[in-house]
Amino acid sequence: MSNGNLDYTPYVSADDDRPQITVKAVILGFILSAVMSGANAYLGLKVGMTVSASIPAAVISMAVLKMFRESNILENNIVQTAASAGESLAAGVIFTLPALIIMQYWTDFPFIDTAAIALFGGVLGVLFTIPLRRALILEAKLKFPEGVATGEVLKAGTEGGKGVRAILVAAIAGGLYKLGQTGLKIFSGTLDGVTRAGKSIFGYGTDLSVALLGVGYIVGINIAVLVFAGGLISWLFGIPIYTASVSTAELNQIIGDATGFDAALEVWSQKIRFMGVGAMVIGGIWALVSLIKPLKDGIVSSWEAVKKARSGEAVDIPRTDQDTPINFVLFGIIGLSIPVFLVFVHVIDVQHLPVSSGLYWATMLFGVLFSLFAGFLFSSVAGYMAGLVGSSNNPISGVTIATILATALILLAMLGSQLNFGVDTDRATAAAAAAILVGSIVACAAAIAGDNMQDLKAGHIVGATPYKQQIMQMVGVFAAALVIAPVLSLLFNAYGIGGVLPRPGMSMEEMLTAPQATLMQSVAEGVFTQQLEWTMIWIGAAIAVGIIILDQILKAKDANFRTPVLAVAVGIYLPIELTVPIFIGGIVAYIAGKRLTSGAEAAGEDVEKAKSAGERNGLLFASGLITGEALLGIILAIPFAIQESTNALRIVPESFAPWADWLGGIAMILFVVWLYKIATKKT
Repeated sequence: MSNGNLDYTPYVSADDDRPQITVKAVILGFILSAVMSGANAYLGLKVGMTVSASIPAAVISMAVLKMFRESNILENNIVQTAASAGESLAAGVIFTLPALIIMQYWTDFPFIDTAAIALFGGVLGVLFTIPLRRALILEAKLKFPEGVATGEVLKAGTEGGKGVRAILVAAIAGGLYKLGQTGLKIFSGTLDGVTRAGKSIFGYGTDLSVALLGVGYIVGINIAVLVFAGGLISWLFGIPIYTASVSTAELNQIIGDATGFDAALEVWSQKIRFMGVGAMVIGGIWALVSLIKPLKDGIVSSWEAVKKARSGEAVDIPRTDQDTPINFVLFGIIGLSIPVFLVFVHVIDVQHLPVSSGLYWATMLFGVLFSLFAGFLFSSVAGYMAGLVGSSNNPISGVTIATILATALILLAMLGSQLNFGVDTDRATAAAAAAILVGSIVACAAAIAGDNMQDLKAGHIVGATPYKQQIMQMVGVFAAALVIAPVLSLLFNAYGIGGVLPRPGMSMEEMLTAPQATLMQSVAEGVFTQQLEWTMIWIGAAIAVGIIILDQILKAKDANFRTPVLAVAVGIYLPIELTVPIFIGGIVAYIAGKRLTSGAEAAGEDVEKAKSAGERNGLLFASGLITGEALLGIILAIPFAIQESTNALRIVPESFAPWADWLGGIAMILFVVWLYKIATKKT
């Protein structure tokens, strides 16, 4: 696989203007965007992480379009461009809007409001990145690992390959395993336990999820170790130290009737996870400080493009360097401010936020203006970070938390004189909902921006026309926006989200934890109710500072292993059982890479070629595992919602649980071995 820093000679030359936006490409891209959006909505609500769909979409596109008499690599690239918009937009939505359910401001996901927020935020993300393409892809020459991988897969598919079969086999296996876990109940979904030492509580466990195993493989050993390290900070140190230091009465108030692992989970949920808030905020600020120069370069490039357009200067631009005209971008951003304003007024009406008329309209206007300002700022950050670590690792949650915290503090200053936030919880909830709305627009824009830059990098490699990709990115946003509300409503009514169950008697074990959205809700409401766990937040901030210092030391030593702070912060606020399979997946990727290297050296073969083949095999197989589990999660939501029970398909009694633990553990081990075998194939 080629190094992302190298200059590419486009696979298709600028003089070769092959068809790109065709009817079949638009239809397939639209469908795949909708499917990927739903699949990643489930995965994100379950674990708080999503992964790029570009490579699976590219492989599926190649398989489908080969059925037609005429198709080409640029058509396949257009399809994956639209399809990947679905998964990235899902991330922006599920990281924020479920917070309105958790704070009980919404009782379900209204179609018009949810679709409008997703659509407007996503289109803004596309528009914001158009003037940044040249600065980040051509001038900065960032790696954009997933963009490079997608481009290489597209080229390999054009020349022939078996990637579709690898994804299909893994997806079927992962889907059947998910059916046995969540549907039939013959496999356990988790293994966990607890140990006490005096008053200290040590919780431990692992989720038996092949999707998380795939996530760990894709993000690699460095990120997987850091996510797991964040989990250890919370669960090996944070919870035991906290439970040992508080009084028995205070501890009992937190734990309630919970026992075993659930007791540790309550302490983490109510106290320790707020360390993740502090780490995320510091990480977001550090990302901005680190990106001042490329951000400045992007803004300067944008203004240069505006001046050239105004002067009418004619420039002979190659097809492979043609962006959407900058005047369209400016008019589009200004024009979108009006419908965004209407959405704000509709969701946060004056009955929910009873302040003076002038202050109410000033609040709504501030929400729109700050959405545009923070949206462009953080879209630039997201695009740059995608170039560094890829869109799967892109810390969208970090910039969203920073946005929501800043918005909430400003709204507190604006509205505090008229609302008694410490007493009137309904008004505090409305103000917090306004902060979440701003965060949702920014999150959707930033998520699309990072994904868009990966797609444009892939397009740069294969020789696509940038403005045509930008058009298809908007097609993908539109498709995902149409389906995201029904999918979220289905998942909520089938499983429950973030501690909120739509009806009594539902299983908390199957509930989607929505860790990111829960965090957003905690930050927004905590500012207004003056109940934010500031001590924990400051501890998390201090930990983040220490990690940043360590990372700078490693950078100075030119070390291969680095410690990006936001990866650790993710682990701090995830339950420990979710970080373990991610860690295992990273270990598999590392050991497989070592095995391929040593084997190729011993046989006198090309080491880079062997590693590239193994990485691609593992990547496709891991993507299939994720796709299969995520899609089955959505399919199972249908009978669960109809029967109003997650036991609708159970075929074994509850007394089978000990056997289900063994079967689930053994099956997970077999998947780990299978992934390793696939990832060590040199062809």
